[in-house]
Amino acid sequence: MSVEDTTTWQPGDELLYRFRRMDGSLGNVHPARVVDHSRGRLLCWVLEGTSIRVTTSPDGYAPRELPLRERFAGPRVPALSTWHGRSTLRLLFEREWYSVWWFFADDGTFRNWYVNLEIPLGRDATGIDRADGVLDVVVFPDLTWQWKDEDEVDAAIEAGRFDRGQIRLLRRAGEEAIALAEAGRFPFDGSHCGARPDPDWPLPELPPELVATTSGAATSAVSVSGKLG
Repeated sequence: MSVEDTTTWQPGDELLYRFRRMDGSLGNVHPARVVDHSRGRLLCWVLEGTSIRVTTSPDGYAPRELPLRERFAGPRVPALSTWHGRSTLRLLFEREWYSVWWFFADDGTFRNWYVNLEIPLGRDATGIDRADGVLDVVVFPDLTWQWKDEDEVDAAIEAGRFDRGQIRLLRRAGEEAIALAEAGRFPFDGSHCGARPDPDWPLPELPPELVATTSGAATSAVSVSGKLG
Protein backbone atom coordinates (compact mmCIF):
# COMPACT_ATOMS: atom_id res chain seq x y z
CA MET A 1 0.00 0.00 0.00
CA SER A 2 1.27 3.48 -0.78
CA VAL A 3 2.01 6.24 1.70
CA GLU A 4 1.26 9.93 1.44
CA ASP A 5 3.41 11.55 -1.24
CA THR A 6 3.91 15.18 -2.17
CA THR A 7 4.27 14.61 -5.92
CA THR A 8 2.34 17.05 -8.08
CA TRP A 9 1.65 15.58 -11.50
CA GLN A 10 1.76 17.78 -14.57
CA PRO A 11 -0.57 17.69 -17.60
CA GLY A 12 0.27 14.70 -19.76
CA ASP A 13 2.06 12.78 -16.99
CA GLU A 14 1.35 9.08 -16.61
CA LEU A 15 0.11 7.58 -13.37
CA LEU A 16 -1.38 4.31 -12.16
CA TYR A 17 -4.95 4.33 -10.83
CA ARG A 18 -4.71 1.30 -8.53
CA PHE A 19 -7.54 -0.48 -6.80
CA ARG A 20 -6.51 -2.36 -3.68
CA ARG A 21 -8.41 -4.47 -1.23
CA MET A 22 -8.52 -3.34 2.38
CA ASP A 23 -5.81 -5.90 3.25
CA GLY A 24 -3.47 -4.06 0.86
CA SER A 25 -3.49 -6.70 -1.90
CA LEU A 26 -3.57 -5.35 -5.43
CA GLY A 27 -6.62 -5.65 -7.64
CA ASN A 28 -7.27 -3.79 -10.90
CA VAL A 29 -4.86 -1.16 -12.22
CA HIS A 30 -5.75 1.47 -14.84
CA PRO A 31 -2.89 3.58 -16.29
CA ALA A 32 -4.02 7.16 -16.92
CA ARG A 33 -2.92 10.52 -18.34
CA VAL A 34 -3.13 13.61 -16.15
CA VAL A 35 -5.14 16.67 -17.16
CA ASP A 36 -4.80 18.65 -13.92
CA HIS A 37 -3.59 18.02 -10.39
CA SER A 38 -4.23 20.83 -7.94
CA ARG A 39 -6.17 21.75 -4.80
CA GLY A 40 -6.49 18.15 -3.70
CA ARG A 41 -8.12 17.14 -6.97
CA LEU A 42 -6.82 14.96 -9.76
CA LEU A 43 -8.38 15.02 -13.23
CA CYS A 44 -7.19 12.30 -15.59
CA TRP A 45 -8.11 10.26 -18.64
CA VAL A 46 -8.19 6.49 -18.95
CA LEU A 47 -7.74 6.21 -22.69
CA GLU A 48 -9.51 3.79 -24.98
CA GLY A 49 -7.19 0.90 -25.83
CA THR A 50 -5.03 1.23 -22.71
CA SER A 51 -3.67 -2.03 -21.33
CA ILE A 52 -5.02 -2.59 -17.83
CA ARG A 53 -4.60 -5.13 -15.07
CA VAL A 54 -7.68 -7.04 -13.98
CA THR A 55 -8.01 -10.04 -11.69
CA THR A 56 -9.89 -13.26 -12.35
CA SER A 57 -10.57 -16.55 -10.66
CA PRO A 58 -7.78 -19.10 -11.16
CA ASP A 59 -9.79 -20.70 -13.97
CA GLY A 60 -10.11 -17.40 -15.82
CA TYR A 61 -13.58 -16.11 -14.88
CA ALA A 62 -14.06 -12.39 -14.34
CA PRO A 63 -15.71 -11.57 -10.99
CA ARG A 64 -18.99 -10.56 -12.66
CA GLU A 65 -19.09 -13.91 -14.42
CA LEU A 66 -19.12 -15.67 -11.04
CA PRO A 67 -22.17 -16.36 -8.86
CA LEU A 68 -22.82 -13.56 -6.40
CA ARG A 69 -21.71 -15.65 -3.41
CA GLU A 70 -18.29 -16.13 -5.08
CA ARG A 71 -17.86 -12.63 -6.50
CA PHE A 72 -15.86 -11.28 -3.55
CA ALA A 73 -14.48 -14.53 -2.17
CA GLY A 74 -11.79 -16.97 -3.22
CA PRO A 75 -8.34 -16.55 -4.77
CA ARG A 76 -7.64 -14.15 -7.63
CA VAL A 77 -4.89 -14.07 -10.24
CA PRO A 78 -3.77 -11.10 -12.35
CA ALA A 79 -4.68 -10.92 -16.03
CA LEU A 80 -4.07 -8.49 -18.87
CA SER A 81 -7.01 -6.71 -20.45
CA THR A 82 -7.81 -3.53 -22.35
CA TRP A 83 -9.94 -0.51 -21.47
CA HIS A 84 -12.81 -1.01 -23.89
CA GLY A 85 -15.22 1.59 -25.20
CA ARG A 86 -14.62 5.33 -25.21
CA SER A 87 -11.94 7.08 -23.18
CA THR A 88 -13.18 7.97 -19.70
CA LEU A 89 -12.46 11.18 -17.80
CA ARG A 90 -12.09 10.82 -14.03
CA LEU A 91 -12.08 13.38 -11.24
CA LEU A 92 -10.63 12.15 -7.98
CA PHE A 93 -10.82 14.01 -4.69
CA GLU A 94 -7.81 12.86 -2.70
CA ARG A 95 -9.62 12.78 0.65
CA GLU A 96 -13.19 12.06 -0.44
CA TRP A 97 -14.67 8.57 -0.57
CA TYR A 98 -15.67 8.81 -4.21
CA SER A 99 -14.50 9.80 -7.66
CA VAL A 100 -16.61 11.01 -10.59
CA TRP A 101 -16.21 9.52 -14.05
CA TRP A 102 -17.51 11.01 -17.32
CA PHE A 103 -18.70 8.43 -19.85
CA PHE A 104 -19.09 9.29 -23.52
CA ALA A 105 -20.96 7.70 -26.43
CA ASP A 106 -19.20 6.38 -29.51
CA ASP A 107 -19.62 9.72 -31.28
CA GLY A 108 -17.98 11.51 -28.34
CA THR A 109 -21.12 13.07 -26.87
CA PHE A 110 -21.54 12.99 -23.11
CA ARG A 111 -23.53 9.98 -21.87
CA ASN A 112 -23.57 10.03 -18.05
CA TRP A 113 -21.60 10.53 -14.87
CA TYR A 114 -20.56 7.57 -12.75
CA VAL A 115 -19.91 8.14 -9.05
CA ASN A 116 -17.43 5.44 -8.09
CA LEU A 117 -17.48 5.04 -4.33
CA GLU A 118 -13.98 4.27 -3.13
CA ILE A 119 -11.85 4.57 0.00
CA PRO A 120 -8.63 6.65 -0.29
CA LEU A 121 -5.55 4.59 0.58
CA GLY A 122 -2.81 7.12 -0.19
CA ARG A 123 -0.54 7.64 -3.16
CA ASP A 124 3.10 7.50 -4.17
CA ALA A 125 5.19 8.91 -7.00
CA THR A 126 3.78 6.36 -9.47
CA GLY A 127 0.07 6.61 -8.75
CA ILE A 128 -2.91 6.53 -6.41
CA ASP A 129 -4.43 3.75 -4.34
CA ARG A 130 -8.16 3.34 -3.68
CA ALA A 131 -10.39 0.55 -2.42
CA ASP A 132 -13.39 0.07 -4.71
CA GLY A 133 -16.40 0.40 -2.43
CA VAL A 134 -18.91 -1.92 -4.18
CA LEU A 135 -21.73 0.67 -4.24
CA ASP A 136 -21.86 3.24 -7.04
CA VAL A 137 -24.24 5.94 -8.29
CA VAL A 138 -25.12 6.63 -11.93
CA VAL A 139 -26.10 10.26 -12.67
CA PHE A 140 -27.83 11.02 -15.97
CA PRO A 141 -27.62 14.25 -18.01
CA ASP A 142 -31.00 15.39 -16.67
CA LEU A 143 -29.51 15.02 -13.13
CA THR A 144 -31.69 12.07 -12.21
CA TRP A 145 -29.74 9.28 -10.57
CA GLN A 146 -29.84 5.71 -9.37
CA TRP A 147 -27.85 3.50 -7.03
CA LYS A 148 -25.87 0.67 -8.62
CA ASP A 149 -24.74 -2.71 -7.26
CA GLU A 150 -26.75 -2.58 -4.04
CA ASP A 151 -27.34 -6.31 -4.47
CA GLU A 152 -23.61 -6.95 -3.95
CA VAL A 153 -23.23 -5.29 -0.55
CA ASP A 154 -24.12 -8.26 1.66
CA ALA A 155 -21.87 -10.58 -0.36
CA ALA A 156 -18.94 -8.16 0.03
CA ILE A 157 -19.50 -7.94 3.80
CA GLU A 158 -19.81 -11.71 4.17
CA ALA A 159 -16.55 -12.17 2.26
CA GLY A 160 -14.79 -9.72 4.61
CA ARG A 161 -14.09 -7.09 1.97
CA PHE A 162 -15.76 -4.37 4.05
CA ASP A 163 -17.51 -4.08 7.37
CA ARG A 164 -20.91 -2.47 7.89
CA GLY A 165 -19.38 0.71 9.27
CA GLN A 166 -17.37 1.21 6.09
CA ILE A 167 -20.43 0.54 3.96
CA ARG A 168 -22.35 3.20 5.93
CA LEU A 169 -19.58 5.72 5.23
CA LEU A 170 -19.50 4.78 1.55
CA ARG A 171 -23.26 5.20 1.30
CA ARG A 172 -22.98 8.58 3.02
CA ALA A 173 -20.38 9.65 0.44
CA GLY A 174 -22.79 8.57 -2.29
CA GLU A 175 -25.55 10.62 -0.71
CA GLU A 176 -23.26 13.66 -0.66
CA ALA A 177 -22.60 13.24 -4.39
CA ILE A 178 -26.33 12.79 -5.04
CA ALA A 179 -27.04 16.07 -3.24
CA LEU A 180 -24.55 17.85 -5.52
CA ALA A 181 -26.19 16.29 -8.57
CA GLU A 182 -29.71 17.25 -7.52
CA ALA A 183 -28.52 20.84 -7.04
CA GLY A 184 -26.67 20.86 -10.38
CA ARG A 185 -23.46 21.78 -8.60
CA PHE A 186 -19.92 20.89 -9.65
CA PRO A 187 -18.99 18.42 -10.95
CA PHE A 188 -22.57 17.87 -12.19
CA ASP A 189 -22.92 21.36 -13.67
CA GLY A 190 -21.88 20.56 -17.21
CA SER A 191 -18.15 20.93 -16.56
CA HIS A 192 -15.99 18.75 -18.83
CA CYS A 193 -18.99 17.29 -20.68
CA GLY A 194 -17.40 18.36 -23.97
CA ALA A 195 -13.90 17.29 -23.00
CA ARG A 196 -11.63 15.31 -25.32
CA PRO A 197 -8.25 13.78 -24.57
CA ASP A 198 -5.19 15.25 -26.28
CA PRO A 199 -4.97 13.37 -29.61
CA ASP A 200 -1.16 13.50 -29.46
CA TRP A 201 -0.97 11.56 -26.20
CA PRO A 202 0.42 8.04 -26.52
CA LEU A 203 -1.29 5.38 -24.45
CA PRO A 204 0.11 5.17 -20.92
CA GLU A 205 1.95 1.97 -20.12
CA LEU A 206 1.05 -0.79 -17.70
CA PRO A 207 4.19 -2.15 -15.98
CA PRO A 208 4.49 -5.76 -17.20
CA GLU A 209 5.34 -7.06 -13.74
CA LEU A 210 1.80 -6.19 -12.61
CA VAL A 211 0.35 -8.95 -14.77
CA ALA A 212 3.02 -11.57 -14.11
CA THR A 213 1.97 -14.82 -12.45
CA THR A 214 3.94 -16.33 -9.60
CA SER A 215 5.90 -18.29 -12.22
CA GLY A 216 6.85 -15.02 -13.90
CA ALA A 217 4.84 -15.57 -17.07
CA ALA A 218 2.34 -12.96 -18.18
CA THR A 219 -1.27 -14.03 -18.38
CA SER A 220 -3.11 -14.00 -21.69
CA ALA A 221 -5.39 -11.13 -22.58
CA VAL A 222 -9.01 -11.26 -21.45
CA SER A 223 -11.93 -9.18 -22.69
CA VAL A 224 -13.08 -7.72 -19.40
CA SER A 225 -12.57 -4.33 -17.84
CA GLY A 226 -14.80 -4.51 -14.76
CA LYS A 227 -13.88 -2.83 -11.50
CA LEU A 228 -14.25 -5.83 -9.22
CA GLY A 229 -11.00 -7.49 -8.28
